Amino acid sequence: MAAPSDDDRQFSSDLYARLQVSKEATPEEINNAFRRLSKIYHPDKHSIDPQRKEQAEMMFNKIKYSHEVLMDPHKRAIYDTLGLKAIETDGWEVVPRTKTPSEIREEYERLAQEREERRLNQRTNPRGNINIGIDATDVFDRYEADDYGSMFPTVEIRNMSIAQSVECPLTSKDTATLGGSLHTQNGTGGGSMSAAVRRIISEKSWAELEVSGGSGPAVHLKGFRTLHKRMFGTMAGMLQFTPHGLRPSLQSMVAVTLDKNFQGRLTWNVGHPSSMNTSVVWENPSHRAVCAVQLGVPSSFISCSYSKKFLEEDARLKVALKFGTFGAIVEYGGEKKITQFSVLGASLVIGVPTGVLLKIKLNRGNQSFMVPIHLSEEISPSAILYGTIVPLAAFYIIKKLIITPILDQEKERDIERKKEMNAEIIRERRKEAEAARELMKETTDRIRTTEEQKKGLVVVKAIYGKLVSSDSSDIDDSQCIDVTDPIQACVNGSKLVLPAEQSKSGLPGFYDPCLGEEKVLYIRYKFREQLHHVTIGDMEEIRCPLARHVMTNGSVS
Repeated sequence: MAAPSDDDRQFSSDLYARLQVSKEATPEEINNAFRRLSKIYHPDKHSIDPQRKEQAEMMFNKIKYSHEVLMDPHKRAIYDTLGLKAIETDGWEVVPRTKTPSEIREEYERLAQEREERRLNQRTNPRGNINIGIDATDVFDRYEADDYGSMFPTVEIRNMSIAQSVECPLTSKDTATLGGSLHTQNGTGGGSMSAAVRRIISEKSWAELEVSGGSGPAVHLKGFRTLHKRMFGTMAGMLQFTPHGLRPSLQSMVAVTLDKNFQGRLTWNVGHPSSMNTSVVWENPSHRAVCAVQLGVPSSFISCSYSKKFLEEDARLKVALKFGTFGAIVEYGGEKKITQFSVLGASLVIGVPTGVLLKIKLNRGNQSFMVPIHLSEEISPSAILYGTIVPLAAFYIIKKLIITPILDQEKERDIERKKEMNAEIIRERRKEAEAARELMKETTDRIRTTEEQKKGLVVVKAIYGKLVSSDSSDIDDSQCIDVTDPIQACVNGSKLVLPAEQSKSGLPGFYDPCLGEEKVLYIRYKFREQLHHVTIGDMEEIRCPLARHVMTNGSVS
């Protein structure tokens, strides 16, 4: 039996939806679903008409393929864990069929890594960082105009630094990194260059050798080692040649995972400066808290920070407190993902003796742009107010006037591009859906007649796609399709139940009429001679009849 093509999988990859069963379905339920659909699509039931027989063979092959995969525990575990594409990955024939889903995932990752290694020599990974320090203290701490000599405050660039590096994989275990940096402050500056080679020694360790030059030649040696399944450590040593002689330094760190959310770290620095740092990190998908204590020369401090992630909004808010021998600071701010590869953030630092500092950061891919703006040398209420409100207002204006229109245009272009690229596939899926509806016509009519006789569930109208409203009187054929018969065919014993987390586009008689856009399913049905209706999201569960679906005066009661 030939498997469906790759293009077909793109639009009908949910084998459970194809058989109209849930992901938790038992083998018996899968068999029952296959037998029920076979009664509709088996070619022998449509042998009189050659065209209908050909359509039936197409549909029957698809449900048979779905049945074969889901009835094979090994293939089903692969499909549940990694999807249809993984079933056809080269190398699965050597995977023992007794492996668990977690072992299957590990094996797939190994095979994927082997494929990736073949392309290593064609890939590089550039990284960059630009930091521009701006002094705007004259805006809030300026002198009188006559004494200062100007009516307008002075804003100047105090310092700037640029760093760039490129990672070049040499083999599956060796990676070379070339980098350089330039920096200037108050008219003076310098630069440096570095070259490093990292080698993966084993699954538990790696080592890196780096040579750099700039303020003086230096040799760095770094290493990582997994000490236990809940413990790992790093060590880094440096030997720098200066005009005053050799300057050695050593840093070591040990991290211990206390439980799934807690991690403790101990860091020891020997050299200049010297310090001992202890930190505890608590983290889950939505929250992160860090507490740290450092004892050292010349700096000792205590710090605490907390950040809240808003997963649906792709945003994060952060607040931090730090005090020690240098003084004390409070920092608060946030960041927001503005495009697929860009994150914009801002934070305000209030401290003694630093004053008020606004930090603006933009991450674009592996490039980072940082602009710290020194607003005031003292804790100025006006600087705090403007440093808080102005970035929020600027972001809102930029988002409304620039970011949102650009993203909307990109989304529209992406949808149009997908439709153009897959126009032929969409036509084939539409043709398949029409064939399925034609083949199920006899079954649909029988189910509808039976339900009408016992005053059961009769589907009056069902529409799938991008609906402007629940009013089905005006249908845009380019955005939605009529699926009344396919939904009626799913009714069994005056009940309609279809599982969640499955796109309706994979159901027999369905296809995706608006690729890349959000879709819903609107159903109007009769039950016990009362009209009902419901609008359901594409991935939501269908369960009818329900009392809350009853229509009263044209609306849901």
